[in-house]
Amino acid sequence: MSEENQTTAEQLPDRLSTDPKSPYYNEQVLARDVGIRFKGVEKTNVEEYCVSEGWVRVIAGNAKDRYGNPLTIKVHGAVEPYFRDKATS
Repeated sequence: MSEENQTTAEQLPDRLSTDPKSPYYNEQVLARDVGIRFKGVEKTNVEEYCVSEGWVRVIAGNAKDRYGNPLTIKVHGAVEPYFRDKATS
């Protein structure tokens, strides 16, 4: 069973969100410092991504919605998630 946990911990999910209210939020994966390359460029302002559909949600400036959450926009293109700790090793 620990082998199964290691293999799932090594693989990034198809869709991941940093918002705790989202059904795609995964605290264990986010604790490992996930990086996102979008169209070949590393992005640091990604709120959510989906590899299979090819999009990311990025924060749109300093604008906030009526609940105080940052406004986001969905941008389409090639998405490559990776663990930063693996890339630097």
